[in-house]
Amino acid sequence: MKNEYYYQTLNKMQKAAYHAMYEGFAAAASDFLVPRLSNGELGDLFLRIRLDHPEIFYVKGFHYRFTETSDWVSMIPEYMFEKKKIAEHKRSLEARITRLIRPALSMTVEEKERYIHDFICENVTYDQLKKQYSHEIIGPLQQGIGVCEGIAKTVKILCDRLGMECIIAISESDPENGIKYRHAWNLVKIKGAWYHLDATFDNSLGRYGAKRFDYYNLDDKKIARDHRPVIYKVPACTDGDHFYYKENRLSLTKIEDVGKRLDAALRKKQTSFVFHWRGGYLTREVLCEIMENAAQTAKKRQKYIRLSFNWAQAVLQIMAVDQLPEEEMCKEEANEGETVI
Repeated sequence: MKNEYYYQTLNKMQKAAYHAMYEGFAAAASDFLVPRLSNGELGDLFLRIRLDHPEIFYVKGFHYRFTETSDWVSMIPEYMFEKKKIAEHKRSLEARITRLIRPALSMTVEEKERYIHDFICENVTYDQLKKQYSHEIIGPLQQGIGVCEGIAKTVKILCDRLGMECIIAISESDPENGIKYRHAWNLVKIKGAWYHLDATFDNSLGRYGAKRFDYYNLDDKKIARDHRPVIYKVPACTDGDHFYYKENRLSLTKIEDVGKRLDAALRKKQTSFVFHWRGGYLTREVLCEIMENAAQTAKKRQKYIRLSFNWAQAVLQIMAVDQLPEEEMCKEEANEGETVI
């Protein structure tokens, strides 16, 4: 399934240039003709093509030449590998994707989304060194590492192959407020409604202990709490009822329920409990009350509590430990990702 969301937003001339660029890149051609547009427009189309087509992972950039009287430009791509190596990588990636999606082919769309999300969280490590291939599907799928761009592209190509509608969203940077880079995540369409899915942020939060779903099926209001506005318009996400914790009855409104749920988890020999707080603003006072309630529950089983929290999304993780931790409460930080080229 080929989902070309950004292609559909273009005018006729831009679509012609987009198509010519895509065909040239797909063939790994050394040069090819493209309808003449401004340098800015061609650069913009290059980004849109890479968002629509993560399989074009081997193109680093381009330059072009033209004559003043021509309606065409000769585009000369810059590739990460020589043509023979590109073909080898494409075959290897295709085999990897085919094996990966095979168990999910008969799943429901909801199960497919969970399958892809869990694959990222269980098999991909965030690349702190931000290598070149970490920005492309070759990083997560072949090397097991990636940054937000490579992870979002991997989610998209897996969704495409499983027949799911998926878009890569790109946010603005905000250097004045300390956000140096653009961030990438996905929108997925489930039964006619669009939702935000940020597998990079959930992946990075896993370092605090449990698998996380803080950014799983968010609406526009929730994603805006810690994501910058997008550079390209994307469909509205208005349904907040399928947020993971809410849908799985892990969205609590009463402090006493925290202790009850924690006690139930401890009885099952589970040492970690993650939940969403929906009982009003998650203030410092509320956090302290939750901490005290959990500590009293854990004390009955000769345990101590370590609480970490994603303040923006009001998600908390309580861990029962055998010794008093040096830091009983900490604020979690999700990775911001890197520049999308």
